[in-house]
Amino acid sequence: MSVDEARETGTDRETVSAAEAMVAQLESYGVEYVFGTCGHTNIALLDAIGRSGIRFVIARHEQAAAHAADGYARASGKTGVVLLHVGPGMTNAVTGVLTAALDSVPLVAIAGDIPSYYFGRHPHQEVNLHADADQTAIYRPFVKRAWQVQRVADLARFTERAFWTATSGRPGAVLLSVPMDHFSRPVPREVAGAYPLAVLRRPGLPAEVAGHIAELLLTAERPLVYLGGGLRRGPGLDALRSLIEHLDIPVVHSLMAKGTLPDSHPLLLGMPGFWGLEMTNRYTREADVVLALATRFAETDASSWDRRYTWQFPPGRLIQIDIDPAEIGRNFPVAVGAVADVTHAVQAIDGAVRDRQPTPRRRDGLRETITASRRELFAGSRERGTSDRFPLRPERILADLRAILPADAVLVTDVGWNKNGVAQCYELPAEGRFITPGGASTMGFGPAAAVGVQLAQPDRTVVALIGDGGMGAQLPALPMAVEQGAPVIFVVMNNRSHGTISDLQSAHFGQSFGCDFTGPDGAAYSPDFAALGRACGADGYTVAGADEFGDALRAAVAARRPAVLDVPMVNEPVPTPGHWNIKDIYHGVFD
Repeated sequence: MSVDEARETGTDRETVSAAEAMVAQLESYGVEYVFGTCGHTNIALLDAIGRSGIRFVIARHEQAAAHAADGYARASGKTGVVLLHVGPGMTNAVTGVLTAALDSVPLVAIAGDIPSYYFGRHPHQEVNLHADADQTAIYRPFVKRAWQVQRVADLARFTERAFWTATSGRPGAVLLSVPMDHFSRPVPREVAGAYPLAVLRRPGLPAEVAGHIAELLLTAERPLVYLGGGLRRGPGLDALRSLIEHLDIPVVHSLMAKGTLPDSHPLLLGMPGFWGLEMTNRYTREADVVLALATRFAETDASSWDRRYTWQFPPGRLIQIDIDPAEIGRNFPVAVGAVADVTHAVQAIDGAVRDRQPTPRRRDGLRETITASRRELFAGSRERGTSDRFPLRPERILADLRAILPADAVLVTDVGWNKNGVAQCYELPAEGRFITPGGASTMGFGPAAAVGVQLAQPDRTVVALIGDGGMGAQLPALPMAVEQGAPVIFVVMNNRSHGTISDLQSAHFGQSFGCDFTGPDGAAYSPDFAALGRACGADGYTVAGADEFGDALRAAVAARRPAVLDVPMVNEPVPTPGHWNIKDIYHGVFD
């Protein structure tokens, strides 16, 4: 290489732009994808990404970019990265970053900011009505930490801190706000490798605490495990199976933990609370020792924390284990509270139990009772799913999905029947995966998140199971899937309504208003989602009869192309045998 060529390529430079150094740092952290949109404050970083091995996924809207990065993180186990622009770029992404934050998904949001030397002068798109150069304040209520880079010399250090913070402790979202001029400032070439990401070591459960918990479980007459979403695959799940099967302990799970144990497991009771069966809520009320693993006792899982319906502490004794100390005892008093990684904790408890009682325990009739109840639930749903009524009943859609999809398919849902129905009465195969927005319950999550999931797991069938409201909220997901060659199947359960809320309003106020989609003549209205899919370059299927959905789904699975299935559906409420205080509030009953 000549001297001139070396100068042109920059290989002889002692300095590089901060953007180039940052991209090299991201590559060293294993970043494969950056999701986002362009703006004048971040194009220097985009230029550097374009000359790297990192793939940039352009999203057309920042909320779609954040949801896609979130879906990628959930499916891959890696940190999602979303690139944003100042002002409206950041504010558009708020809902997506919030969704990841509340579901403990590691996400790094990198946002360009106004030039550092114009702080306070209100340059183009600065957010400064109450404070100068303080766009990070927009995100502070929900991110784990927000950094505003004041000196380019701090950028590499802050980048390392951002990735560490997003993944350590309770994972979550963070924000790194970078003035646009800093991306172009020179930094020493070696700065890219100056801040390697430390190997994450999570805290274990002390042996004496594990022993105490083991004693409580061994002496309990009606023990119960309440499982949250922090335990997926690997040795932690193996230890959980070993523990519950050794002591014959029934298990309830949160919404986020659906699929952690197979729905066919003979000790799995399902979800408690609002969507829980009467038998499940009876078990939670009568349990004398509850081992809660990485779960926050969400309102719906706890029947609005009303002891008449689900959890009763006391007299029950609560053992709560969570990586986040703020969750210990937040909603119920604890007998034992431990801050620990759930995988390490379950392994330690299982070992302590077996040391004390090597012989397995069996509780008469327990597995048979649970199996019969769960079989009745799933069989009833399948029976309702045989209906040829058209528009389709929602359980017919679920039945066809269950019959046709590959066993390892990933269902990414939005909110409404798609989330609640799958969580309650869809018998997820052991190899399958269910991904849904929990803490924020975000409408519009499913379409773009499914694209991120598909990029993370390109060989699996990924279905975005969404309502027409959710699809309408995130149409940018369609061209994003086409551009990325991501063969997501968008199944639009189309009832021409925000159906769950419409049902709720009708049930309590006698009519639905402001919840249903109508045209100027007052008739029900819907876009032609299949035509929208075709306009974006995807396959589009309009389902016009009861048997056509199955045919369209088979064709979409076989084609391995982005596809939109527009499925007319009747509006039916999800069975909710539990309690939720919002219903009382509508009638003027306040606790």
